[in-house]
Amino acid sequence: MGAAQPWSRPARRRQPVRAGLVFVGAGVALCCIGVAGLGAWNVQVVTQAAGPVRETAEGFLRQVTAGDTDGAYERLCADSRSRWSELGFTSWVRTPPVVRDYEIVDVSVATRGGRPHGTVKVKLTRDTGSAEQRELTVVREHGDWRVCGDPY
Repeated sequence: MGAAQPWSRPARRRQPVRAGLVFVGAGVALCCIGVAGLGAWNVQVVTQAAGPVRETAEGFLRQVTAGDTDGAYERLCADSRSRWSELGFTSWVRTPPVVRDYEIVDVSVATRGGRPHGTVKVKLTRDTGSAEQRELTVVREHGDWRVCGDPY
């Protein structure tokens, strides 16, 4: 009469939740790796920029204290040069009390919109003996670092 049917495994239910969790976990891991990579790149850009930012500010201030206003004017960013003519900048720098000495107190570099910019805190000593602390903004422009804003 009828032969016994061979045993067969019952149909297994699919588990889409487990597969979904695996894919979500892989996606989160990739995002974390991407964020870590972006953070590392940002740290690298900032640390590599601190030296050039300091050198730019120091060169600018050295030229100002030496009376080389032409050289100092060339270190200004395009925005500052559009607001100051070379003659106006020269007369502003030479107006008493003149900067006699400087000391760089702090250099910090950050990124804004993926572009690095620096802030240099400097202590200026005037020819009258008075001292004041100022901040120079240093920005990257056409591959070079430039002092931007009103330097002092």
